[in-house]
Amino acid sequence: MTAILETDRLILRPFSPDDVDNLVSLDADPEVMRYINGGDPTPRHEIEREVLPHFLALRDGGSGYGFWAAEDKATGEFLGWFHLRPDADGRPDEPELGYRLKRLAWGKGYATEGSLALIQQAFAELGATRVYAEAMAVHAASQRVMEKAGLRLVRRFHADWPVRIPGDEHGDVEYAITRDAWEQRISRPPRTTR
Repeated sequence: MTAILETDRLILRPFSPDDVDNLVSLDADPEVMRYINGGDPTPRHEIEREVLPHFLALRDGGSGYGFWAAEDKATGEFLGWFHLRPDADGRPDEPELGYRLKRLAWGKGYATEGSLALIQQAFAELGATRVYAEAMAVHAASQRVMEKAGLRLVRRFHADWPVRIPGDEHGDVEYAITRDAWEQRISRPPRTTR
């Protein structure tokens, strides 16, 4: 089973079969789904039959990779999810980082905090050599999270998405951080501001 991760404000725990309502509520917000499918909710039956079973299967794989439910440490409120997983066609030591959070969690640093915890786990415990993340080129907020987590722009490309949504004509971006860059980042003393 995937371990529980804690940050200053978050608990990242494995998903359970009891998380259906949490996922339905998250994906029901058109703003949350805006850069995923144009704002359409994920039907409950799809979450029950496809999404959650996929999350649970990755958890049970024993690799240390998977999907984590993100909860507010102080209140226990479900805030969304994070994932760290290798691409099916990619290298197992180069996992993809991803996240989807409720609107009430936006702009509070939760995405960066959870991302940093998973990047730490990838390099310190899972033997990753590189962590990457992707977003639509027009999704500036997601790109800011990646930059704050230490990832840097690697390339611009056009993904072949099954659903056309506003902004996809501008393409997509990939950000990444290598093990060497992460080690340099954690070895530097924090900068102070005056």
